[in-house]
Amino acid sequence: MEETLTINLLQGKKINEDEEDGDLKARILVETKKLWQLLGPAIIYRISNYSMSVVTDSFAGHLGEVELASMSIAEAVIVAFNFGLLLGMATALETLCGQAYGAKRYNMLGIYLQRSWIVLGLASILLLPLYIYATPILVLFGQTKEVAELAGKLSIWFIPIHLAFPFSCSLQRFLMSQCKIKIVALISTTTLGFHVLITWLFVYKLELGVVGAAVALDISWWISCFAMLIYALGGWCPLTWDGFSMEAFSELKEFLQLSSAAGVMLCLEFWYYRVLILMTGNLKNATIAVGALSVCLSINGWELMIPFAFLAATGVRVSNELGAGNAKAAKFAAKVSLAQSVLIGILFCILVMIFHNKLALIFSSSIEIIKAVDQISYLLAFTILLNSVKPVLSGVAIGSGWQSLVAYVNLGSYYVIGIPLGIFMGWVLNFGVEGIWCAMIFGGTAVQTGILATITIRRDWKKQAGQALSRYEQ
Repeated sequence: MEETLTINLLQGKKINEDEEDGDLKARILVETKKLWQLLGPAIIYRISNYSMSVVTDSFAGHLGEVELASMSIAEAVIVAFNFGLLLGMATALETLCGQAYGAKRYNMLGIYLQRSWIVLGLASILLLPLYIYATPILVLFGQTKEVAELAGKLSIWFIPIHLAFPFSCSLQRFLMSQCKIKIVALISTTTLGFHVLITWLFVYKLELGVVGAAVALDISWWISCFAMLIYALGGWCPLTWDGFSMEAFSELKEFLQLSSAAGVMLCLEFWYYRVLILMTGNLKNATIAVGALSVCLSINGWELMIPFAFLAATGVRVSNELGAGNAKAAKFAAKVSLAQSVLIGILFCILVMIFHNKLALIFSSSIEIIKAVDQISYLLAFTILLNSVKPVLSGVAIGSGWQSLVAYVNLGSYYVIGIPLGIFMGWVLNFGVEGIWCAMIFGGTAVQTGILATITIRRDWKKQAGQALSRYEQ
């Protein structure tokens, strides 16, 4: 019954060529319903998943300024550097599984999932030295010895999370591409409640400090991972999981090419703001600067889960329609998603401006950090507004399979323009953290958004649909 409902949802009322001049309001309502069937649970899942890290940072922040800075560096730099690459590589499944499901080649989803585990698993092993040698790496990039040593210690404790990423990231996309996002949302919200409990237990009752907070996060991630694994392989996906197959080892080169492009595309974006944190470690009063910026980026990351949910839902909608050969439906889905994401971004931008002097209270009781966050809250508001556009465009790219093109866009806008401009404004013009962040927003993120918008507008959607169909021709 569930499989029938899922297929009906994805097939829906197709927006065919002769419906192009039909009732616009009706078309928007139909597409909105399809979008939010995916988007609602995706928002719940992503906010719940990200909130586990926010809870960890919050407990660390109330232990002290050094603990907050160290936990933020370990999570937002070391873990996020690696997570960004593996998450990006896993988005290849959004393209392949989404288009295969739209083309009704259901058996290929399980094959793609196994290929993803193989490729991401090998990549995760190769990335382990970044955790082991985190302290000297952070010192090299200018972090204080005290913060770098504690962050390096925490990074070792985060290795179990790193090893969960290949399974977790792949399973999320496997399930979402077939519209089974509700179960992922249920698992993540249940895990979040458990995470709050065990973090409190480890930090305060067992008095394990920041190490206890890190261990609690390890446990919570693996519980979520095992729950999704049981659902996917335990008989609840009969159309798309036929069991393990040797076919998973075939065409690994082609899968690696797409997943590598996807990994570079997303990790360049993830790493961009991690570089921002590393750069602030070289400023005066670095502990306060890093702590304040980490608070802002945590709030931004929390809200960014909504645009990221739009990214995932848009990717599924676009890939499903392209896989079914519906070019105009794919284009219309992208337009509806973008409009609704921008409206939500405007709302949160206004909320940040209203509560600008109270934002840091969630993470820290330090007067210095609260004041520092207040001073840069306007940059946070603008970042939130800009980020309501960018992820949707990235979702269109993922659904269409343009990852390699977007990787070049990200490289040029972030690293050729954004970071050098940030260094110039932060140190040469002596504007500090505000100058670094402002330059990286306007010099990098805004440029990237403009280029992606131009690419999306000028793309030949009929050609994209033809390419998606040709992949699954017998």
